[in-house]
Amino acid sequence: MTEKNPTKFETKLIHEGYESEKYHGSLAPPIFQTSTYTFETAKQGERRFAGVEEGFIYSRLGNPTVKMLEDRMAALENGEAALAFGSGMAAVSAILLALTKTGDHILCSQGLYGCTFGLLQMMDEKYKISHNFSAMETKEQILKEIRPETVCIYVETPINPTMRLVDLQMIAEIRKEKGIAVVVDNTFCSPYLQNPISLGCDIVVHSATKYICGHGDVIAGIAVGNKEFIGNVAMTTLKDVGGVISPFDAWLLLRGLKSLAVRMDRHCENAEKLASFLSSHPKVEKVYYPGDERNSEYEIAQKQMKKPGGMISFTLHGNKETAQTLMNELKLIKIAVSLGDAETLIQHPATMTHAVVPKESREKMGIEDTLLRLSVGLESWEDIRADLEQAFEKI
Repeated sequence: MTEKNPTKFETKLIHEGYESEKYHGSLAPPIFQTSTYTFETAKQGERRFAGVEEGFIYSRLGNPTVKMLEDRMAALENGEAALAFGSGMAAVSAILLALTKTGDHILCSQGLYGCTFGLLQMMDEKYKISHNFSAMETKEQILKEIRPETVCIYVETPINPTMRLVDLQMIAEIRKEKGIAVVVDNTFCSPYLQNPISLGCDIVVHSATKYICGHGDVIAGIAVGNKEFIGNVAMTTLKDVGGVISPFDAWLLLRGLKSLAVRMDRHCENAEKLASFLSSHPKVEKVYYPGDERNSEYEIAQKQMKKPGGMISFTLHGNKETAQTLMNELKLIKIAVSLGDAETLIQHPATMTHAVVPKESREKMGIEDTLLRLSVGLESWEDIRADLEQAFEKI
């Protein structure tokens, strides 16, 4: 192994896509904070715009710092190419718009991030691109739900916020049989814990705001897939809709990626201990965590996830006010949406991230008024537990 050809995941996090000797020996990748690029001649500009010569033109179309991030993410997700976006929803919307046209249908996992749900509603209302939700528990069930006009299967696993799992190998078998593109939102796992492309899926999307960044100071998105498809997205929905990332934010993500493996190990270690604590607490009704052996989907987690992750959802005995009281009594744990930060965060999906989802649809997804979502941070797990314990005493 050399710096130019890293083979292990932890090494790719630090070295992939960057050769310091090409940039005056700078250990840290430089930030190309420029909107446009000069051409040596008019002919060179013509060749680049015609696509017959490689090179940068304008930072909405490509930027050296952004390309370093894209090359690294493609390698980490075992894809051929990647695109970085200004937000996770910019990535999701670009991919879905690239895959669909009026009259098409998208089959979705039973539960999605609230803004993805809102996007699908808008695509249906404005552009007649329909969708429906599937529990995706068996191959036979999914095959019955696929329509002649189905062009995409869109999956979250674990599902936000219920932590339900979908068997990606099963979905990949259907993809192979039907020739339908499979898109997987891999935000909750990061490429450290799960690689959908290696399991046979087509496209991976991330809200890079979360674990990829890890520090709560960037809004960004990533999409990874084969070179032809990603190239098409780059020259259509990214270029023309314009949900691009800034060079500085790309640089911050490169910085965050360097510690992804050690951060994820700590997130997972803390979450495992806290899930056990919550499972035995008398004021907790149910815990949703992929690492729980009593979970009916535990075998799926073991098959496709390296570790169970740093996210836990749980319901309380009581009502919405009980859940909100618990949140208000917390001292160390912060009430905030998002996830994957160094700080432990808690939120109430029914009134926060999934408030846009109608109550009837929320209930079908398993999002109850007593459900809380915990993004386990990097603090001492004993301190997180102590904060939860003192808050439980107040409800």
